[in-house]
Amino acid sequence: MLITRTPLRISIGGGGTDLPSYYERRGGFFISAAIDKYMFIAINRTFTDDYLIKYAELERVSSVDEIDHRIVRTVLKEQEMGPGLEVVSTADIPAGAGLGSSGAFTVGLLRAIYAIKREHVSPSALAEEAARIEIDVLGEPVGKQDQYIAAFGGLTCFEIEKDGHVNVSPLAVSNETLHELEERLLLFFTGYSRSAGEILADQHERSEADEAEMLENLDRTKELGREIRKVLEAGEAERFGELMHEHWERKRSRSKGISNEDIDRWYEKAIQNGAIGGKLVGAGRGGFLMFYASDPPALREAMAAEGLKETRFSFDFDGSSVIVRD
Repeated sequence: MLITRTPLRISIGGGGTDLPSYYERRGGFFISAAIDKYMFIAINRTFTDDYLIKYAELERVSSVDEIDHRIVRTVLKEQEMGPGLEVVSTADIPAGAGLGSSGAFTVGLLRAIYAIKREHVSPSALAEEAARIEIDVLGEPVGKQDQYIAAFGGLTCFEIEKDGHVNVSPLAVSNETLHELEERLLLFFTGYSRSAGEILADQHERSEADEAEMLENLDRTKELGREIRKVLEAGEAERFGELMHEHWERKRSRSKGISNEDIDRWYEKAIQNGAIGGKLVGAGRGGFLMFYASDPPALREAMAAEGLKETRFSFDFDGSSVIVRD
């Protein structure tokens, strides 16, 4: 039995510029943070001649082509993993919550397979293979953020060149700023998102069509990512909260489907009760609202009154890793 642990993520700045439809035209930049909420993948060689796949569903099939789970089927086929294999996945937070679970799943599964085959793979190669599978092979309307932060962990900056090459560097924050972020960044669950693919597909299509309004929006979003890097590395965490507000306004204006009346109401109430700025984590319409709070207790009380449950977290600096090898 071998088990990998792969972190989920929150987006710090520049999200949306990691989609090929944008970075192939303008180049992308984003900052992401891995958190201590994880995707776990267990893989085991069995004494049977079939495949046992356990996730929200249970599959027992005799060939790879019969596997319903698209990512598992594609990965096992590409890696030429023969039968007699059991793959089990579980997560601290289920899919559809906007924390990058699909990318973490793909990265974690690949990490497990390379480990059981005793082959070395670098975080960059792991992330790029996972992104290729999701974007090129499966045709998902996603970017590279989730796969890269899952593989690298930490608070990390990613510069994407027009040819898709990703340059990776740590966000150089002090321990004081790091602790302030963990204390003042609060996550509240709004409900599961069912429209992420639709929203991302709309952004993809409008960027592909060189729609000036969409490209201008993403250009400013990229600039905000760079500004957020500067203020955080300068220790100006409160200014980061202010930039989050503009980041949310830019994101919200990209599509009518990103927000709704409930999310808008919760956001306004948060601003009135201790939040400096915030945004919806993920593509939109559901998932987690994240706020930078000047008064965390007041914000927690206000969101609890609205029935929103907080998920507390700290940052993960390990990235996808093997935690059990038996």
